[in-house]
Amino acid sequence: MFAIIDIETCGGKFDYPKGRITEICILIHDGLQVTDKFSTLINPECYISPLYTNITGITNQMVANAPKFHEVANTILQLTENRTFVAHNVSFDYNFIKGEFASLGYDYEREKLCTVKLSRKLIPGKKTYSLGPLCESLGISNNARHRAEGDAVATAKLFDILMQIKSNSK
Repeated sequence: MFAIIDIETCGGKFDYPKGRITEICILIHDGLQVTDKFSTLINPECYISPLYTNITGITNQMVANAPKFHEVANTILQLTENRTFVAHNVSFDYNFIKGEFASLGYDYEREKLCTVKLSRKLIPGKKTYSLGPLCESLGISNNARHRAEGDAVATAKLFDILMQIKSNSK
């Protein structure tokens, strides 16, 4: 079982109390298809600068009444427990989530799988392995780029293609 995850943030790296998660989407994947979804804005309890609003479209007003990370932490724990944490450039998403849990005094550890690394291995020779251009080159549409759910769904479709390629190469 896999937890395909994408987050949006208000910083380039986790930096408590600034540079925190503003949105998360977790897709539960059974190896064949997505079977469950959790998606929410998160109040980062800090200011979202115009730079990050321009990237994601997420404003301070949008997250003002959203749950804080500690209010969704248990859900994230339950959804990712005993599942491989899958993300495009997994270290970014994983380290933010790990940092959020560390700020709560919890040591978050999950097995990880990076779709960037897997794409490089299974689909060599691409000009770029950035999510948008890679998905476009594979016919995967994403009408909600730089939003957690849009990017998580695109990553799940990419993951399906990668699993098919891996299965066919055996």
